[in-house]
Amino acid sequence: MVAGPPAHPHRRWWVLAVLCLSVLLVSVDNTIVNVALPTLAAELSASTSELQWVVDGYTLVFAALLLLGGHLGDRFGRLRTLQTGLVLFGLTSLLAALAGTTGELVAARAAMGVAAALVFPATLALLVATFPDRRERATAIGIWSAVTGLSVAVGPVSGGLLLEHFAWGSVFLVNLPLVALALGAGRALLRESREPVHGPFDGVGVLGSVAGIGLLVWTTIEAPGRGWTAPLTLAGYAATALLLAGFVWWEAHRPDPLLDVRLFTDRRVSAASGAIALAFFALFGFIFLITQYFQAVLGYGTLAAGVGTLPFALVIGATSPLAVLLVRRLGTAVVVTGGLLVMAAGFTVAAGAGVDSAYWGRIVVAMVLMAGGLGLVMSPATETVMGALRTEQAGAGSAVNDTVREVGGTLGVAVVGSVMSTVYAPAVRDGLAGSPAAVRDAAGDSVVAGLAVAARLPDGAAAADVVRQSFVDGLSAGSWVCAAACAAGALAAAVWLPAHRPVAVAVPAPEPVAAA
Repeated sequence: MVAGPPAHPHRRWWVLAVLCLSVLLVSVDNTIVNVALPTLAAELSASTSELQWVVDGYTLVFAALLLLGGHLGDRFGRLRTLQTGLVLFGLTSLLAALAGTTGELVAARAAMGVAAALVFPATLALLVATFPDRRERATAIGIWSAVTGLSVAVGPVSGGLLLEHFAWGSVFLVNLPLVALALGAGRALLRESREPVHGPFDGVGVLGSVAGIGLLVWTTIEAPGRGWTAPLTLAGYAATALLLAGFVWWEAHRPDPLLDVRLFTDRRVSAASGAIALAFFALFGFIFLITQYFQAVLGYGTLAAGVGTLPFALVIGATSPLAVLLVRRLGTAVVVTGGLLVMAAGFTVAAGAGVDSAYWGRIVVAMVLMAGGLGLVMSPATETVMGALRTEQAGAGSAVNDTVREVGGTLGVAVVGSVMSTVYAPAVRDGLAGSPAAVRDAAGDSVVAGLAVAARLPDGAAAADVVRQSFVDGLSAGSWVCAAACAAGALAAAVWLPAHRPVAVAVPAPEPVAAA
């Protein structure tokens, strides 16, 4: 790894602060828009599928291009890539704020995802270069992980505060001054870091990863409308499997791959990556639903809905540093497995929520368990991935860690949102059986559309009750999916994660592709 001289011990922690600000910026945009979904549904007449694309337009591109972002950082310099991404993030945030239709907003969010894919992997790779000492690095990764976890709640809270006083575009305009601060501080404190030798650019790998991940998410989001067993849905999943299998084969035989898939032959890396992916799958999917539950079912305003997610931030902030200490006493496998089981318990509690559930009861208990479990999972799993690799593989390790996190979150919104729609739409149509078909179809688009339709019916109060109960049924089904995902991750972590700290391993040289 080519890097500047080591930072002064005190300066290193200021460097970490800049990296955390940068990663907070792009992480917050995973969730800040969630609290605006009912507003967007009303003002832009967006259906549930379109709302999923408003969220996933960002996370899908973010996830699909993270490998490329990490590769560009290794090739051209992580600092240069980070600052280029920040500038682009500011410009595309402005475009999102000015969007006038759902299509324009989704396109702007996708462009923001391109920028985020440059920023996110550079922060973790620069962190590893800044903290060569393993103990200090574990602490720094714990703080970095806590910040990415805090963004889960910072997004809805800040979004709710802004929407209480300003138009929905404000949730994107707030990025501009923070981008300026991160750029200025980064120029003053950060030092360049890159890999010394590179082969030809892996264009086939880029296309394969983007096409495979993109088709998987698109097929999942559109499945409820077309049918899970419809020919187009099945063809989409079959094509996804072929694309991803081809991508893995290609990368396994590249001398300088976009993703070194041989890293996953180390069961520690595979299990830790799976734990991260499943934890964020469950969390992002649940947050997509719970912010709508707060507003459409419990009747909260945008600010109250955002503040309602605050337990996530408080508990993650408390448990993430604790996880580092627990790993030293109990080992990685115990802590990560326990964290995933605690998350599963939280989703199980949430599955029993009703239309009249008290916030200071079942809902808070569920969120505290989810957040506490996530705090125990993030930093030990991330340190396992990064610690199992040599220093010069920091870029690859960062790309793996970041990609599984974002792919997991993207699929969480797609799958859990689709499960909710699969339950909600038929339930609300059956509940409004006495209404015309066009009315029932409109109510099935989203819970916001359903409440708007109910308000125009003669027996509006009863119709609204049907809509809310149908959404709660969908929330329950989605929560069970989240619980199952966390339980599966806990099983894998218990079997394959190391009892204690990982030791860096060498990865053998690949066989080149013949005549490629």
